[in-house]
Amino acid sequence: MKIIISEKKGFTIADVVQLYKANQWSAAAKPEQLYNALLGSHTVLTAWDDKKLIGLGNAISDGHLVVYFPHLLILPEYQNKGIGQIIMEKLTEKYKEFHMQMLTADQEAISFYKKNGFEKAGNTQAMWIYKGKEH
Repeated sequence: MKIIISEKKGFTIADVVQLYKANQWSAAAKPEQLYNALLGSHTVLTAWDDKKLIGLGNAISDGHLVVYFPHLLILPEYQNKGIGQIIMEKLTEKYKEFHMQMLTADQEAISFYKKNGFEKAGNTQAMWIYKGKEH
């Protein structure tokens, strides 16, 4: 298996929806908004097995000081093979000089992000207005 990691935004709506549905993310129900959001991201890294989109991580940033990593998804059959680790390493390396790198994690994702250098942000409390159902 030769996995290619790319920063080109060469994915289609169908590629993205298939990945999000496979991970049961509610954003798949809004395909055009999801696709446009990813295209508008500061950075999107994708993982490909030949022409099959198997993973994706994105960054939203002011371009200078703060970056937020909202999505990291890997197709279930490709999980636990180090692909998410590679994407996260490339994202954090790209933004290593930034004052703040942020993300929100829950459940089993917390230990993954801790292994990648993230820690609980002091006594902060995550807050949101969220229209999804998967959390």
